[in-house]
Amino acid sequence: QVQLVESGGGLVQPGGSLRLSCAASGFGMFRVYTMGWYRRAPGKQRELVAAIRSGDTPNYTDSVKGRFTISRDNAKNTVYLQMNNLKPEDTAVYYCNADRGAGIARPIWGQGTLVTVSS
Repeated sequence: QVQLVESGGGLVQPGGSLRLSCAASGFGMFRVYTMGWYRRAPGKQRELVAAIRSGDTPNYTDSVKGRFTISRDNAKNTVYLQMNNLKPEDTAVYYCNADRGAGIARPIWGQGTLVTVSS
């Protein structure tokens, strides 16, 4: 009954922007979950892009610092990833993740949304 649904992916030219959304449902206490965005590029392993805890400073992988911004709206049970100055190497399937932490429960994953950066 818990579910994460990503949206906002698509085709964009290098230098363009996209805003990804992750809508969470079925979470008893959404605000206590660490929320993250991961991506898996063709032929590569999944990597963490950004993560955010309520009331904490977000974390980013070095390759997206200054270009991507993760945010959350706990009242709307939604997490966002603003992606600016997109590069071809950003092309990947982007996944939303929810982690209760401390081994309390298994992480929850969305189905993914495809971002293609190409001219």
